[in-house]
Amino acid sequence: MSTQHPDNVTPPFFTQSSEMGGEDEIQEAYYAFSHLDCDEQMWDCEGKEVDIYVVRKLLARYERFFKGHPLGKEIFITLRIPNPTVEKEEAKIIFETLESIPRSYDTAKLFYKKDIPPIFEVILPMTTSSQCLNRIYYYYKKFVAGKQNLTLSPGDITIADWIGKFYPQTINVIPLFEDKQYLLEAHHILSEYLKDKEFSYHRVFLARSDPALNYGMISAVLLIKISLQRLRKLSERLEKPIYPILGVGTVPFRGNFRPDNVRNLCFEFPDVQTFTIQSAFKYDFPVQEVISAIQKLKQTPRLHGWVVDEEKCLKIIDKVSMAYAKQVEVLAPLINKVARYVPKRRRRKLHIGLFGYSRKLGGIILPRAIGFCAACYSLGLPPEILGFHALDDKDIVFLKDVYVDFEQSMGNALKFFNEKVLDILPKDTSKSVKTAWEKLCELFSFEIDLEHKQITSHIINDLKFEHYEIISSLVTEAAHIRNFLG
Repeated sequence: MSTQHPDNVTPPFFTQSSEMGGEDEIQEAYYAFSHLDCDEQMWDCEGKEVDIYVVRKLLARYERFFKGHPLGKEIFITLRIPNPTVEKEEAKIIFETLESIPRSYDTAKLFYKKDIPPIFEVILPMTTSSQCLNRIYYYYKKFVAGKQNLTLSPGDITIADWIGKFYPQTINVIPLFEDKQYLLEAHHILSEYLKDKEFSYHRVFLARSDPALNYGMISAVLLIKISLQRLRKLSERLEKPIYPILGVGTVPFRGNFRPDNVRNLCFEFPDVQTFTIQSAFKYDFPVQEVISAIQKLKQTPRLHGWVVDEEKCLKIIDKVSMAYAKQVEVLAPLINKVARYVPKRRRRKLHIGLFGYSRKLGGIILPRAIGFCAACYSLGLPPEILGFHALDDKDIVFLKDVYVDFEQSMGNALKFFNEKVLDILPKDTSKSVKTAWEKLCELFSFEIDLEHKQITSHIINDLKFEHYEIISSLVTEAAHIRNFLG
């Protein structure tokens, strides 16, 4: 699933600006389908730049390609809609977004001369209950497609007779679970939602970035493993397939999903059906490596997931998340200062997350996950380190067994550490980071990237002496070395 996450440092070749706009994203969807061979594009329906005529534009501009690759049958557009329960500012966008689905159906029917709905699934972010899902499902069924059976005045023809029938008559609502509580309850929420519906399969989306931002990388990985295990048991009980989607990024903190690490992630999460191909994956690596990696991904069969000890996982999650939160609370002012210099890569307003910009970590304010990672790496402080000092030797032995990509993820992160950052951290935080760093050096083999260290040393020095003129260009330069922004 190609997505629009702005974690890339290199702008795609088809854009005129470093910030992608709405028309660029139309071309991006075509590029993902036609050149990279992705079979799905997530279309984020939030913000001012969003184009709800995506199907019409794709079919009109790239007629030859889409004649041979039918939308809704061979390749797919999946809308990511606002959650009105949480995102009140964006709530009414949901009306025009859901209304666009029958209109896209009509466009595709004229194009293909067949009844193939080009869009039949939507992703609901920040899902916290089955009621959230049912509101979307029944609003579409009753008030979008359902209004075709109404008349505008007594004795008049129906709306369907007036302007045509509305298809599809129902849509699948994919829950996106982003927070600890709801990742752990995903199986209950999904079970409750599905109990009064006929379905042959269902999809569920598990976030990887926000759990890491809220609880630390190690906690996020273990939460995903528990959630997948519980969903697998639900699938077995219902005797119907449940297909998980995992939202992974290139930076280790957000997933370590790189073209050269696809096989490891498939082995780590064998029961995941769909992985997100975010912007750094698409644009910050040689295109042939990207295409080859996507082919490997598509050719890898979905297998039965690993069995994990949930009790041990939850104990480690509690330890790491508590230690991580304390460190992040202290680091927030420094991270926010650097985050201001992280370049933008999309013009759209991105979603705000379950807690908004003000996270519930002592009331502190932090950037979103991509900006957070970019700021930390620009300081020579990979966020994967945060919270690690809370682990004892038994915890680490357990992690090495249950977290398959542990060594690879930490190695990919630690090579960008710069010990000079310890000089600008508050005393207690500096001490805990140093403790974690020394322990990690004993555990894993890696080589410091000296070119990246030189740039982050420059940034650290500029922050010390309040020289901010070129920090933004240094942040970008360091990101090019890493092959991701954040």
